[in-house]
Amino acid sequence: MGVGDCQKVKVIMHHFFAEPGEIGEKEISLTGSDVNHIKNVLRMGVGDEITVSSGQDDCLYHCSIQALEKDRIRAAIESREKARSELAAKIFLFQGLPKSDKMEWIVQKAVELGAAGIIPVETKRTVVKLDAKKEALRRARWNTIAQGAAKQSGRTRLVCVAPKMSFEEALEYGKSMEVKLIPYELAQGMDRTRELLGKIRPGQSVAVFIGPEGGFEEDEVRRAEEAGFSRITLGSRILRTETAGLAVLAMLGFVLEP
Repeated sequence: MGVGDCQKVKVIMHHFFAEPGEIGEKEISLTGSDVNHIKNVLRMGVGDEITVSSGQDDCLYHCSIQALEKDRIRAAIESREKARSELAAKIFLFQGLPKSDKMEWIVQKAVELGAAGIIPVETKRTVVKLDAKKEALRRARWNTIAQGAAKQSGRTRLVCVAPKMSFEEALEYGKSMEVKLIPYELAQGMDRTRELLGKIRPGQSVAVFIGPEGGFEEDEVRRAEEAGFSRITLGSRILRTETAGLAVLAMLGFVLEP
């Protein structure tokens, strides 16, 4: 690579989220855990460049650090632009609760792949049973992972992991979305999958239901179809629960990437 080529290399800046109230006309303040991360982990200093967003819209702020205070970082806004890091449609992953720490992996990768929201779902074959206390702790952990994944992947919108829902609650919530998909290992016909994914348009909301280990029971799939969901196949191979949702998100990303 010659000297001229070096000038074409895109510099990836560290990305952070700021509370909307901390974003001014000319300056942004970062507080909380980002202060320690910037000062002591990344060891950034005055003049270093970062990008910031509010987590609620597509506006991306290019900033330079102006001051590193005890409990806040002040950064000057150098420019702003409409980012293109979000998918053209809003994809909501309804994930059957898996065993072990698989949900952490699913949350991280789903956010990286563009999910707009993640809803943990208890189905008939769900092994994990969470009481209110355990759910609150795990959900806090999942949302921390989601925020970290959004920063790492340069997204401008934060992704929320919703409170756990029963299968019935999830169906009721998913019914309001414009496109409703339920991958199922007994479904056949990849052409049908291609047709349905190809019809999704910018601005639409999409619900994707994924079963836990062991998949959905046939009765659950039937009830989902009665609620307006379309049964689809993801191919001739049976995917694990931690793979299936990510496969759908990757397919949708190919169709919807701006």
